[in-house]
Amino acid sequence: MSAAFTTKVLDLATGRSETVTDLTSACEDFLREAAAGRDGLLNLFVPHATAGLALLETGAGSDRDLLTALHHILPADDRWQHRHGSPGHGRDHVLPALVPPHATLPVVNGRLVLGTWQSVCLVDTNKDNPERQVRMSFLG
Repeated sequence: MSAAFTTKVLDLATGRSETVTDLTSACEDFLREAAAGRDGLLNLFVPHATAGLALLETGAGSDRDLLTALHHILPADDRWQHRHGSPGHGRDHVLPALVPPHATLPVVNGRLVLGTWQSVCLVDTNKDNPERQVRMSFLG
């Protein structure tokens, strides 16, 4: 593999409840080694049909607000055609259309460039799958 491209898979235990998991520190740790002071792009990809990635403020309630908004947009009830798993699980399969399973972010001097209050987050509403992966790739 070229030195310009480095990838790593991050394994996460998200548990059996809906979660917004801050990945910013894991991204920064990966870039310290992979980018080594260079400019480029960090690409993140979640290889799951029921999870996505979001940039948002965490710790001030926005993470809970996002989950609440998703409940309003995608209620966990019996309206969904996709019916295996826990009740309302079909909505989890619609989630990646609204919260995409990918993000590409700028890296300058080996550091992730985010706005003042932005964090990189995994959004997981699927209570049936407590284990997740995020593929982090740096292209310098």
